[in-house]
Amino acid sequence: MPENLQHIDENATLAINSWNSPIGDQFWYFMSNSKVWIPFYAIILIMLFAKIGWKKSIIVIISIVLAFAACDQTANLIKHLAERLRPCYNHYMVDGGLHILEGRGGRFGFFSAHAANAFSLAVTTILGLKNGGAKKYKGAAIFLIIWAILVSVSRIFVGKHFLGDVMVGTIIGIGYGFLFGSIAKWFITHTPEKA
Repeated sequence: MPENLQHIDENATLAINSWNSPIGDQFWYFMSNSKVWIPFYAIILIMLFAKIGWKKSIIVIISIVLAFAACDQTANLIKHLAERLRPCYNHYMVDGGLHILEGRGGRFGFFSAHAANAFSLAVTTILGLKNGGAKKYKGAAIFLIIWAILVSVSRIFVGKHFLGDVMVGTIIGIGYGFLFGSIAKWFITHTPEKA
């Protein structure tokens, strides 16, 4: 990454990360914790089955799993190729007052798999509802996008990712979401209406 761009990213991350408070810290820590979202994933499954039937839901669920796997594998590959330290391992960031809310994790953080996974889940689910014939899905779509944004931004607040990591993760997640959502659409259109 060019030095000037990296410096802008570091300072922007420090600026966002500095907006902390005891209540805010609890909220961002909660949003960043993948395990607390297991009931949320169960609700998504129930919503899919209720709105588009079990056959189409299975197709959408497979597309979500494939998008997750693609995001994770791509993130792991790029993290080890780019070898960009997480903010919590960067001396400039720590000396600049980086607020860290959770364990530091692996040394490298480019790009944010949390952001990629959140947006790939949101996009594949929205496309699945739309292509599956759900008549009312806009409320769910808005909620999913807001959720994905909050999960992504939380990674800056907990001190695990730079703003740039999150932005790239978001783009990759949306890309994989559309890719696997489009593949699911093809299968959905070739699935009998009665589910």
